[in-house]
Amino acid sequence: MLTALLISFGVVFVAELGDKSQLMAMTYALRYRWWVVLAGITIATTAVHAVSVVVGHFLGLSIPTDLISIVGGLAMLVFAIWTIRGDELDADEQNKASRTSTSVLLAVMSSFFLAELGDKTMLATITLSTDHNWLGVWIGSTVGMVLADALAIAVGMALGKKLPERTIALGAAALFLAFAAWLLTEGITAAQSTPVTVGALVAAAVIAAVGTRVVVITARRRRREAARRAEDQRAAAGRTLSDDRVSPA
Repeated sequence: MLTALLISFGVVFVAELGDKSQLMAMTYALRYRWWVVLAGITIATTAVHAVSVVVGHFLGLSIPTDLISIVGGLAMLVFAIWTIRGDELDADEQNKASRTSTSVLLAVMSSFFLAELGDKTMLATITLSTDHNWLGVWIGSTVGMVLADALAIAVGMALGKKLPERTIALGAAALFLAFAAWLLTEGITAAQSTPVTVGALVAAAVIAAVGTRVVVITARRRRREAARRAEDQRAAAGRTLSDDRVSPA
């Protein structure tokens, strides 16, 4: 078991360096609390590598990685649009960080789970589990990936302290778009099927069109609200000045 743990840790840690999952970890860490991101990655990684061990050691089956990559790419496209649009919180919600933390945790978990299915780290875990102790492979591969992504989170935190919030949001959206293109290309190339290719491209086009419309409408509404607030502030300042001038002698 110890041998399997050490081998799987080393293989997965090295394989994860520079991988899209590590870039995703850094992207999330630019905007959200590090411990929420790390928790989501840990949960998703534990689940994915559990599936890998079951597939490699107990079942010896292959999974349809092409469709999984396409679904993951479409999910990344949605995350990119969501990031560009930005979040909106009222005064009460801003005081309830647990709500935001929960939504971010679910987003990180789902995106990492989809991104890792069929990735080289999962394939490495499946391969190792075929002839090594399954528990050691599961623990070693999970710890190796979490530590590699923790390094990326530390980099993201350091960058996040030096960049404006809107710059971070646009940079994160650009990375999500790159992840989407990466996963969609992997899925379409692996599928080599015209219906799958057409379906993936149509779905991506619909998401992009609807998302662009939502972003434009939201931006216009926010500009109107900002102008209204500015007008209200000027009116309030004018009333205050008028009251000062007519104050009783």
